[in-house]
Amino acid sequence: MKPGAMRLADEERVCVMEGEWSPSGVIRQVVEEGQEDPFYVMDLGEVVRRYQHWKAMMPRVEPFYAVKCNDDKLLVRTLAALGTGFDCASKAEIQLVMDMGIKAERIIFANPAKMASHIRYATARGVTTMTFDSESELHKIKQISPDARLVIRIRCDAAAAQCPLGIKFGCEPLAEAPRLLKLAAVLKLNVVGVSFHVGSGAGESVVYARGIKMARVLFDLGDTLGLDMRTVDIGGGFAGNADSDLRDVARVVNAAIEANFGEREVRVIAEPGRYFAAAAYTLATMVHATRQLTNASSESHTMYFINDGVYGSFNCVLYDHQTVVAEPLDACDSRPEACSVWGPTCDGLDCVIASCLLPALRTGQWLVFKDMGAYTLPVASAFNGFPVPKVKTIVDKRLWDVLKELWPLNEADVTVDTCPLGPQSPESLTPRSETPSPTLESPHHTVFVECALK
Repeated sequence: MKPGAMRLADEERVCVMEGEWSPSGVIRQVVEEGQEDPFYVMDLGEVVRRYQHWKAMMPRVEPFYAVKCNDDKLLVRTLAALGTGFDCASKAEIQLVMDMGIKAERIIFANPAKMASHIRYATARGVTTMTFDSESELHKIKQISPDARLVIRIRCDAAAAQCPLGIKFGCEPLAEAPRLLKLAAVLKLNVVGVSFHVGSGAGESVVYARGIKMARVLFDLGDTLGLDMRTVDIGGGFAGNADSDLRDVARVVNAAIEANFGEREVRVIAEPGRYFAAAAYTLATMVHATRQLTNASSESHTMYFINDGVYGSFNCVLYDHQTVVAEPLDACDSRPEACSVWGPTCDGLDCVIASCLLPALRTGQWLVFKDMGAYTLPVASAFNGFPVPKVKTIVDKRLWDVLKELWPLNEADVTVDTCPLGPQSPESLTPRSETPSPTLESPHHTVFVECALK
């Protein structure tokens, strides 16, 4: 085993693919082998492509992955290999990434209301960059970690967001923030920057310009107070579904950085979560029961019961306000009919989709849900004894040859399966990229990945 490498747990398996393949093709093969429990297919190549796209769109912004979004170790390990930093909110998250060999300087403890024991743990492990938004937090940090590098979190809400965060975190930039900066100066604390979070899954791009502009105002105030502020943290809020586009947000962010900090040397970081995680995961569920209903107007409605629900992966429907879309794994010629999709537990709240249109399905058929990597697995439980879906991690062989050097891991450190697929229909294959060969950079390596990865 290479120095600094750690052995993965037995359940952390990587399936290395050769030739053309797709998540639906992998799902189909697993199902044909007799699988009955729900499961995920996770495409490591999608994570790499998103990292490449981020670096191309916002080269000045360093991504610090929000571990709370999805703490799958293979996802975290891959992002670490690519060179991202990490946004951790607790002792456990810090331990997770540091036990993989991630250095403390690549972590921001981005929870403005931290437990004292967690601050002590972070400080002991060298994680000293942390956020605050209140007077009590400043006094707590002064007592426990007086040499910490502090980032003041201000409130800057998007007009619409999947999960608003300003109701809980972020001081008012004009009323509270100046007072807190003055207190930090009096306490001789080291405030190094400003952060904000527009809300998870933000529906507005121009909000980032507002936040960056407010950060510059506070930087100027910090100069008068003798604070050496050099970091701007623009938080999260970046969409992650396969059909989302980073371009509009990137245009706003790049222009705002240039307008407000063009002449000043600053480090700009962000805390994307769902951007990296959502589209990389596809969930497969089986229809295990059906129920036909007819109302007073003789209109029929079918209830489909699947083997995962809102206490499992679909907790995102309740807690993350997601709207999920079910697609039959196998093409159906029948006309779509009114139906609903329900989870397997005995709770009447376990409704995945209250109303949708699907072709007639029979027991034993499978439904596929795309974009299921964000805020699903970390919150899932085995309520009523139904298992949390396992993840089947897939990687193209050419990409694997790169990643195993970057982790650093090799076949002795991770369980590797070679997974040849039989012939697949053309519509199930993912087209190859037409873009030029990108460069991946990590703290220790610069490597080239063929453009024809999938």
